[in-house]
Amino acid sequence: MNEELVVPKFATEREEAKWWDENPDFALKVLERAEADGTLGNGSMARRKAAALRLNAADILLADRLAKRKGIEREAYLQELLHAALVREAESVDASSAA
Repeated sequence: MNEELVVPKFATEREEAKWWDENPDFALKVLERAEADGTLGNGSMARRKAAALRLNAADILLADRLAKRKGIEREAYLQELLHAALVREAESVDASSAA
């Protein structure tokens, strides 16, 4: 694991988002490196509590199509969906715990 992991400099946020979208394994490599050298949880990614999710190709294509219909980027669309699902699940768990 001695390869250099360098995030390029970006002119715009759109350019950066495109790069991360095209390099999904990069974040995983960064996390694996941090875990191996004992620095996991010490960097800016940990402060942001970022998470990388692997999705199958069919779900990505569907998310692209639906996000485009809403006029937003795929990542923002998926964040909205995940947040709404988590809130529903938390409410469901809270309701069943109170019963």
